Amino acid sequence: MNDPKPRPSGLRTPGSASRSGSVRRAHTRRVHGGGLRKNARGGHLPGARRVGHADLLTAEGRLRQPQELRAMLESAGFSPGERIVTHCDGGGRAALAALAAVQAGFSRVDTYYPSFSDWAKDESCPIVRDGES
Repeated sequence: MNDPKPRPSGLRTPGSASRSGSVRRAHTRRVHGGGLRKNARGGHLPGARRVGHADLLTAEGRLRQPQELRAMLESAGFSPGERIVTHCDGGGRAALAALAAVQAGFSRVDTYYPSFSDWAKDESCPIVRDGES
């Protein structure tokens, strides 16, 4: 079967997100949990760990220092050498999250730029909401 979606390799089947590496959701807690929907189906990709985009920035709107970013990512459960695939709702925050991960010293970083809005349109793609496994 040929999948026409421009998803990073390994993100095509139910459960594959957690097997292919860590998926990082760069969104607010409410959007991540499915409580606030900006698309057809709210929630996140299976296995996604949330690190909010605003947390990556200082009060002045600049990217935090590499050591702060690394500590933030490690406390969210990301490990150096592990593949990270960032996503958000439309791609912009995912790009910021990828930059932050690279600045923090993570080298295996990809961005699923069409992001969750693309994923949610396809009913065959699994999603998770807070309170669901």
